[in-house]
Amino acid sequence: MTLEELRPLLENLIDPSLDKTLKETNGIKHLGYDDKKDVIVLIVAMGKLGDIEEKSLRRRIARLVKIDCGFSGLKLQMEEIKVLNSIARSKIKFIGIISGKGGVGKSSVSGNIANRLAKKGHHVGVIDADIYGASMPTILNFKHEHPHYDDEGKIIPLVKDNIELISTEFFTSPSEPVIWRGAMLNSMISHFFYDVKWNEKTEYVIIDFPPGTGDITMDIKNIVPQTKMLLVTTPHPSACHVAIKSGHAATKLGHEIIGVIENMSYYVNPVNNQREYIFGTGGGKKIAEELNCELIAQIPIGQSKTNTDLFDITETQGRIYDEIADFIIFNTNTNE
Repeated sequence: MTLEELRPLLENLIDPSLDKTLKETNGIKHLGYDDKKDVIVLIVAMGKLGDIEEKSLRRRIARLVKIDCGFSGLKLQMEEIKVLNSIARSKIKFIGIISGKGGVGKSSVSGNIANRLAKKGHHVGVIDADIYGASMPTILNFKHEHPHYDDEGKIIPLVKDNIELISTEFFTSPSEPVIWRGAMLNSMISHFFYDVKWNEKTEYVIIDFPPGTGDITMDIKNIVPQTKMLLVTTPHPSACHVAIKSGHAATKLGHEIIGVIENMSYYVNPVNNQREYIFGTGGGKKIAEELNCELIAQIPIGQSKTNTDLFDITETQGRIYDEIADFIIFNTNTNE
């Protein structure tokens, strides 16, 4: 029997999770043959994995290939349709912004990086993965409103100034806290990657991680292992100590840390125009050396003159964020 003869037989099998044939769902993603081992190599996508429906379909495929069609072996890989069709399997460049502890300005850094990338003409998505401390809608000046859904039930992210944003804050009342445990966190993170209809032109997705290395960090590693990380800290010794721990934890999980950003590095005294190192010095450099990566920016303390959280290119911080955006573009393009 040839592969051309086998394909329609496979396509007639029913995906029990969707009650449709594999032809209707375009479920046969790869069909090949290893002639040395007389083994069929098959990748099949179905509606839902991990339950009795998957086991049932696996058995029927194995019976068809090995018993009905007489092949000696089968190498079968099962995938979930929504995963295959999601941004997790796309060419989008994922940039994770992490920190060892809260209060170092990680979310502000995330928002400003997204803003500068968008100002350079790139299509940018932002995933507010800091579930308990979601603040990206406020930082990026998005109005609070509930997302809409398309005809297929996909979540449509909110869009403003060439930035798409999804956040748990859009699914709750503005002052309502999120009190969830592990399984619910995993479910929401999965929705952000698998069930959101991101723009086909999206080039970069900025992920604002929660502080530390908990369940969400591990979940995202499983979903988009290609994410490149920027670690945010302040120069203060305690923040530096925790950031090093967080960085080592991230690398043990397999994340790639491409640079360190030292936020709140110094304050420019308007009286004498001299730098004052309120939180000490050297923290960012120490972390970068410990993690064997680059200290890519030292951002001074200051309030934007034109916006609550986002700095304009005419401001010192805005120019630094513009350089960070260039760093991201260079490091993601050269590693393709």
